[in-house]
Amino acid sequence: MSGLLYGYDTGIISGALLQISKEFDTGNGMEQVIAASILLGAVIGALTCSLLSERLGRKRTILVVCAVFVAGTLASALAPAPLLLALGRVVLGFAVGGATQTVPMYVAELAPANLRGRLVLCFQLAIGVGIVISTLVGASESVSWRISIGAAAVPALLMLLVMLRLPESPRWLVKHDEPDAARRVLESVRPADYEVDPELRSIVELEERKQETSRSHRGWSGLRQPWVRPALVVGCGIAVFTQLSGIEMIIYYSPTILTDNGFSTTAALRVSVGLGLTYLVMMVVGLAVVDRVGRRRLTMIMVPGAALSLFVLGAFFVTGNDGRASTPYIIATLMVFMFFNAGGLQLMGWLTGSEIYPLAVRGAGTSVQSASLWGTNLLITLTLLTMIDTFGVGQVFWIYGLFNVAAFVFVWRRMPELTGHSLEDVEQHLQDGAFRPADFRTS
Repeated sequence: MSGLLYGYDTGIISGALLQISKEFDTGNGMEQVIAASILLGAVIGALTCSLLSERLGRKRTILVVCAVFVAGTLASALAPAPLLLALGRVVLGFAVGGATQTVPMYVAELAPANLRGRLVLCFQLAIGVGIVISTLVGASESVSWRISIGAAAVPALLMLLVMLRLPESPRWLVKHDEPDAARRVLESVRPADYEVDPELRSIVELEERKQETSRSHRGWSGLRQPWVRPALVVGCGIAVFTQLSGIEMIIYYSPTILTDNGFSTTAALRVSVGLGLTYLVMMVVGLAVVDRVGRRRLTMIMVPGAALSLFVLGAFFVTGNDGRASTPYIIATLMVFMFFNAGGLQLMGWLTGSEIYPLAVRGAGTSVQSASLWGTNLLITLTLLTMIDTFGVGQVFWIYGLFNVAAFVFVWRRMPELTGHSLEDVEQHLQDGAFRPADFRTS
């Protein structure tokens, strides 16, 4: 539900902006503010919910997020002016950021190591579902933007009700001296013939070692420790590159870019549907193969295809081949980009954050990573239309193509293969100073 809300609430603005700009007579500047306001809220939510998830627990923090989802949705849908719409989307963004910080971590802490990747990626898959639904609503051109935005309150309420029946994270319970409660949770989410004692013992022993360390090595202050730094660099680097790869440029502004370059509104919105469906299909494929192919390997296979797609796409516009005759090729190239991007780098943004950080700093680490992702997204959304006005559409596609090249180099040099490793094993690699890609290949 939280992934669906994230995808829907961020994606719905793409088609809604075409209606909002007519109703409020907004220009590019205000359109960028409205689109980006949810991202400002997401940065605030990611940082705030880190503290809440450590103090209240993962479950209660998600319940708070559900309530904020409802409040932000209704405030946005009922806004009488563009500035109030932007403020309502800041509140909505708080929930989006809080969900992305807390939910993947919560799922990872409940999941067995051999299924962790697929279970966490269900969150990413749900984002794709939300994006597809939002593009279908936008492409219909018959639904008021107020109704399309306000409809998200329904799944938010359903998420709150369902969450009441779910357990707390066993790792959070152990951290707060409740091992018996943690045992009951593990027994409830493992097969009947599964022996929970070894897993519980591993969690308890790790926490006992943490208790022996000073308080300055936990939470936010713990992120400054040299042995934690490699995880922070990899996690935040992946988060930044998922956004610099161009995905949000395509999701948020593809209708605006296409209509500004001669496409009809109907055609542009239909392209958005196709892009959303491609995103969703690749989420399903990624869900099926990530624990078999491996996180690092899959990313390195797919990123070059995304980079090449953006270079080709830019060439259409730079060379003036962006007219009606080239329309099928432009659309096909957009689809190819989405294929490679959604099936590779996008899978890693939330997955790495849920499993790369030590338990003592996991809440703070996932918070910084989420804030890095949302902060980069905010910067892109606030500047993209201005960049297009300054440099041109094709040149901007080329710039984002170069960002994909940089992402490939970063993954190759810094991202280890975490597939098949338990959270405790990943932490042990960090403590041993063995967190380069080569160290994990020999595990």
